Order: sequence, then C-alpha cells, then structure tokens
Amino acid sequence: MDKNRGKRKERVGIVVSDKSEKTIVVKAEKLTKHHKYGKIIRKSNKFQVHDEKNVAKIGNKVLIVETRPISKNKRWRLVEIIK
Repeated sequence: MDKNRGKRKERVGIVVSDKSEKTIVVKAEKLTKHHKYGKIIRKSNKFQVHDEKNVAKIGNKVLIVETRPISKNKRWRLVEIIK
C-alpha cells in the first residue's frame, strides 16, 4: 500500500483576488535555494481555490488544501482564514 495515500497537500497563502463567485485566487510563496549559486530565491504559485461561503477577502492569509477537481482550474479548497 502507498503511504502517501490520503495525505493532501496544504499551502498557506495570501488572497490576491475575490472577484469570482465562490472562487478566490491565492498566491503561495516559498523560499528555495538556487541549484548552482546557492542564493535564496522567492518563488510563488497562484491557485484558484473554492470558497463555498465567499468569506475570504483580498489580503487575508488563508490555509488551503488539495481536493478533487471542482472545475477546469479549481483543485484546491479553503480550510480556514488565518488572519
């Protein structure tokens, strides 16, 4: 059996858009080391996240979790608003 089965990815990010109905866009940043030069680099991804109750607003820090595909681009779900 696969040990990773049932473990969903979690990300913490900042809401950058809440214009769509039941959808927010979350920007999640991470720090990585450059493979050759060793400098710390800031990388970011934007995720379209399902927000069932439309509670998250721009600038909120949120926790999101990976889930089944909800639409063409939405594969993440809002768990909680941290700030």
